Amino acid sequence: MMQRRIQALGRLKTGEKNKTEQAYADLLTARLHAGTVAWFEFEGLKFRLADNTFYTPDFTVMLPDGEIELHEVKGFWTDDARVKIKVAAAKYPFRFVAVQKRAAKNGGGWSTEIFE
Repeated sequence: MMQRRIQALGRLKTGEKNKTEQAYADLLTARLHAGTVAWFEFEGLKFRLADNTFYTPDFTVMLPDGEIELHEVKGFWTDDARVKIKVAAAKYPFRFVAVQKRAAKNGGGWSTEIFE
């Protein structure tokens, strides 16, 4: 209960990025300029998973070949978040990609996990 209360206090308004999401947006912008991403949007799509249950991936990303991926940026996973991305991946015909920023002591960059 305490963890949920602390998380609720730290929630941002819809459309506002936290520091990790902003860092990933910066990476996507660099990829856009490099030509490895054709387009991206923060919180661009919302998926219905069940009655009164929705999932909004952090980024909708279009690759140069037109393929759409949904990217979820995580500092850490909650059980609820992991279930939602798995349900979305099973229900919708998109690649869902979870990304986590690696610590500099672990080489930096981003680790990824694919859900299809």
